[in-house]
Amino acid sequence: MFLLRRVHRLLGAAFLLCVNGAPAQAEPVITKTYSYFRIGGSTAEELDKALERHGPTTMTTGHRHPGATEIKFGGDVTYVEKGGRCSIGAVKVTLRTHIILPRWTSNGRAEKDLRFIWATLSADIKRHEERHAEIARNHARMLEKQLLDLPSRRTCDEVEALVNDTTHSVLSSHDKAQQEFDRIEAANFDARMTRLLQYRIDQRQN
Repeated sequence: MFLLRRVHRLLGAAFLLCVNGAPAQAEPVITKTYSYFRIGGSTAEELDKALERHGPTTMTTGHRHPGATEIKFGGDVTYVEKGGRCSIGAVKVTLRTHIILPRWTSNGRAEKDLRFIWATLSADIKRHEERHAEIARNHARMLEKQLLDLPSRRTCDEVEALVNDTTHSVLSSHDKAQQEFDRIEAANFDARMTRLLQYRIDQRQN
């Protein structure tokens, strides 16, 4: 992984997400929680090894990462039969996101430059995972709206088929959006970290 040493070279710094997607009001019921895993070390190499040992394992890659966002969609749909037609009665989409972040517990023994780099990097890890949660929220709202807008059909079996197709389509779009976000973030990692570090250096000097 060599995350901290990579940042060191930029001064001279990955993030992926864990998505547990499952099918599920223009306002879904959304919850977001946090947990932290502890890492120790007083050098960049020690921190890298701690992240590799203790970072969350993602379902998408099977590897450990510096942060992760667990995402679970759920919900209920009711149907109404009237006048020989069946339509959507009510929709309740739920979304649970759980963000897992690192917490460096022995930074008092590290050099000032390493603490500075870690502060920059850990803030970017959190921003990255918060964006994964935001993408999920946007798709939860999209799913609810599209389900509520479904047309009536002669039978509720037909409406249920529309619900299943719509849910599959929105969740597939969600997965692609998350993957594209990770792709862009990975491609821009070096430039972003250089910019963030320089900004923090300027702020400190001013």
